[in-house]
Amino acid sequence: MNNQIPRDAQELILVMFRKGIKQNRIAVELGVSAKTVQRYVARLGGVPRPLDTEYDTRYLGHDERYEIARLHDAGVSMRQIGARLSRAPSTISRELARHREPRSGHYLPQRAHTRAWQRQRRPKPSKLATDALLRVEVQRLLKKRYSPEQVAGRLPVLFPDDESMRISHESIYQSLYLYPRGELTRELKAYRRSARTARRPRGKRRPHTTSWITEDVKIAQRPEEVLDRTITGHHEGDLIKGTLASNSAVGTIVERHSGYLNLIHLPEGYSAEKVAAAISTQMQPVPEWFAKTLTWDRGAELAKHAEITATTGIKVYFADPRCPQQRPSNENTNGLLREYMPKGTDLSIHTRADLDHIATELNDRPRKRLGFHTPNEVLAKLILDNPDPSVASTP
Repeated sequence: MNNQIPRDAQELILVMFRKGIKQNRIAVELGVSAKTVQRYVARLGGVPRPLDTEYDTRYLGHDERYEIARLHDAGVSMRQIGARLSRAPSTISRELARHREPRSGHYLPQRAHTRAWQRQRRPKPSKLATDALLRVEVQRLLKKRYSPEQVAGRLPVLFPDDESMRISHESIYQSLYLYPRGELTRELKAYRRSARTARRPRGKRRPHTTSWITEDVKIAQRPEEVLDRTITGHHEGDLIKGTLASNSAVGTIVERHSGYLNLIHLPEGYSAEKVAAAISTQMQPVPEWFAKTLTWDRGAELAKHAEITATTGIKVYFADPRCPQQRPSNENTNGLLREYMPKGTDLSIHTRADLDHIATELNDRPRKRLGFHTPNEVLAKLILDNPDPSVASTP
């Protein structure tokens, strides 16, 4: 790629870029395309360093390295050197281990400083590009539709004793967006959560009556223990809807502590009678300790909520108008479900088996707030460790 830009032009790009001139302006000045300039700068790591760049104070500086050499030759211990320089003893230990001469044992400060500068050059080789085993595991988890953060958090759970199986979520993102690398890039793009590139403007809300919401079922009357995620049995729910022409929808119910998801099959539409019957059928077998409350949006589809309470024992409450933050677990889950059931599609095509498969996949996806354990694992531990699991324990 560099052969598209003469060497003198490359130097001019660096000079102008360090002066803060925009890349588009640089391209005009040099008579090349903006894309050519962008690619050249990206290949240098995005921010070429001037020769007089100073180290951040968290790194050892030039003078500190010479002081380390002087004190080390004088026989001062690493702990004492660290105290004099206000550095951790481990910092001094690592610095000496990296840069001492194998034969003489002397620490050479100038060579150490030069090597440190070279190691900081960007871009560095990606860990995913150099570690085949790690790359295979990352790709396997991405295929399960884990986010990069979930992948990074799940690896220590799966490989607690293997320090080589560690990577930050930022490194995974960079492999896609900053320094694309062939096969991994295609793998990440294939399993991205959302294809959306910008937020859509909110449309006008249509007013609707809420006569089925009496004072005793408003969220203000909900038990205070619902706010504590350590208490099991409290759920949040809503519908995700398909096209207007299809009159299709799928019910979603998420347990707040474990994040465990139930999907409600509504093959014949989402009238209040059908929604109440479908929820009652699915939630009736749930144990009493796992079926206490359900907080729902103010949709008319739950106008028959009294029938649900009578059948399942689950007390229904309704969130305040335009307050999705009162059902955070459900709102987050609905966003994840749109990957499987996009907006503007006919949701009636999804069978009961399809919904079971989707729920199983999401319940097997690790969550950050659960210490990167899965809802399935949390629920299994609850059942195993707590004969009376009305109060949950964190896995």
